[in-house]
Amino acid sequence: MMKKLLLALLFAATFASCSYAQDKSGWPSQLRFMSGPPGGNWITLGDALCKVWNGSGLPQSSSSQGAGVSNILNAHARRGDLGFSVTSLLGAALKGEADFRGRAVSNAVIMSNLYTQYTYFIMRKDFAQVNGIKSVEDIVARKPKMRFATLRPGTSSEFVVKALFDKAYGLDYRKAFQDWGGMVEYASYEGGADLLAENHLDCFAFSVGKIAPVVSSIESMIDVVILPVSQEALDKLSEAYGTVTLTVEPGIYKSLPEGAEPVKVVGDYTCIVIRRDLPESLVYELNRAMWDHKAELAAAVSDMGELDPDTALPGKVPAHEGSVKFWSSIDK
Repeated sequence: MMKKLLLALLFAATFASCSYAQDKSGWPSQLRFMSGPPGGNWITLGDALCKVWNGSGLPQSSSSQGAGVSNILNAHARRGDLGFSVTSLLGAALKGEADFRGRAVSNAVIMSNLYTQYTYFIMRKDFAQVNGIKSVEDIVARKPKMRFATLRPGTSSEFVVKALFDKAYGLDYRKAFQDWGGMVEYASYEGGADLLAENHLDCFAFSVGKIAPVVSSIESMIDVVILPVSQEALDKLSEAYGTVTLTVEPGIYKSLPEGAEPVKVVGDYTCIVIRRDLPESLVYELNRAMWDHKAELAAAVSDMGELDPDTALPGKVPAHEGSVKFWSSIDK
């Protein structure tokens, strides 16, 4: 009897899985994937994901440049089907806050959390020493005449920087830095790295994966420090938008050698946001192809090695039903 029951359960699970693959009602003929700004991991990973999906019998996918804010808005408005963002940014979008003030979204949900996202404040070491700056709090306290850059408005990087200074310190960073005699500009990852190395910037802040080639590239050109954020500030931002505390461990970067103090930074998850109104069966299969080809995707962007059923579904923002069914079906 037990053997028959186990066989029946196995058959039912197999049939359910196969039924998703066979049920293609409502599937679009193609999918528009929105990746990220030039020079970052999102461009590379977007191309790799489309290659996986196109080779898995799913609708033909094409990847284009995008940004964390616009990808959510475009998914909501059906100007794109799915794309990268960060989980806390979708949380703000659903509330109609920050970059989404007056335009709350309802047709964008999480397909999957992919990997942790770190927000780095990289400062020239000579500038930090002259101005006595050892943390982001010191910037606020000392009000230096600082040449600062982040990625352009609409990116997840700029959102996190803006949200941190607003929720943790009560500042509009653009106005504050300019009032202190400094300047604010916007750059790509590569452009900001070059400006920092050429002494046209004092500090460059951006969000990226744990092991970021852009940080290593900057360190190969100039001595820098990675500024920590206080736990109090991290907690305030977490309360507002659900960010987490992540720690940059010594030994990963030249500027944080073995034996140095770990650096706490704003943490989040790079995620895929997707149209809520896409068929459940399609979203199930998109997740399955991604999971089945995890090693291939990690070869393109090493951070994809973090993809994990335990963290794929966020706790504080909604996920697509097809994603819930797929990730809940994985043995953990």
